[in-house]
Amino acid sequence: MAHKLPQPPVYPDEPKIPILPNMLTAGNLLCGFFAILTIFKGMAFQDGSPEAFDYYQQATYLIFAACIFDLLDGRVARMCRADGPFGREFDSIADVISFGVAPAMLLARAVLFDLPDAFGMGIAVLYLLCASLRLARFNCMAAAPKKPNQSMDFVGLPVPMAAGAVVSTMYLVIDLTCNRNLNIEPFWQYTMGGTMAVVSLLMMSRVIYPSFKHVNFEKRGTITAILLVAAAICAFVCFPWIAPAIIFLCYLGYGLIVRPFLTRRMRRTIEVYDDDEDDDDSTTEDK
Repeated sequence: MAHKLPQPPVYPDEPKIPILPNMLTAGNLLCGFFAILTIFKGMAFQDGSPEAFDYYQQATYLIFAACIFDLLDGRVARMCRADGPFGREFDSIADVISFGVAPAMLLARAVLFDLPDAFGMGIAVLYLLCASLRLARFNCMAAAPKKPNQSMDFVGLPVPMAAGAVVSTMYLVIDLTCNRNLNIEPFWQYTMGGTMAVVSLLMMSRVIYPSFKHVNFEKRGTITAILLVAAAICAFVCFPWIAPAIIFLCYLGYGLIVRPFLTRRMRRTIEVYDDDEDDDDSTTEDK
């Protein structure tokens, strides 16, 4: 009786790896990595010294650059019809570095260094944990079967926007301290620490934030978005130390305070929905 030969092992198929969107994601990851290295260089100097703040300010530039790469990779993937599970996982890994670890380190060293370690490090750890959990939750929700009329808006504050709010606030603090010779009183440091704790918890909340993934540059309604982007660019150029903090905090406050009290028509106007889009696109608000 002939013996059957053992079958060779079978491995899962290799995922498709689109080049262009994943190159942008790699840019996001590298910006976060170099931001962390820059923060370590700043930690070699005395806390609160101009030399340390100079390195921390360079780290904020790198995290802002990571935000730009993160903004582009998803849009490029959708334009190329190349979005898939590999890109989603790679993007989350990059986001943990650029928008989780790097801002948490910067928060502890650049803003909260004068406060007790239990307070400053506790807030930094809370931010990192909430950012990581938010990314894991997002991946689970993205992999779940789509529901009819499912919205593309975010449930909870997206991690890049949370990092932008944290880092832009730190950039403002560094600029006021170094370039404008202002001392940040302990009261304001505690206030900023509390604000950062709220930002951390918003990532794991069920507050709805617009994703603007539905914006199509071939539609009329996008003229509003173009004007807003042009105004934001002008603000960045004219007021670079305060404009980023105002813009990110406005987005944070819009979902938390303003959006729940707007009618659906007002939301669609502000969030740049085109007139010919289906009206039943907000069902995830009770998800």
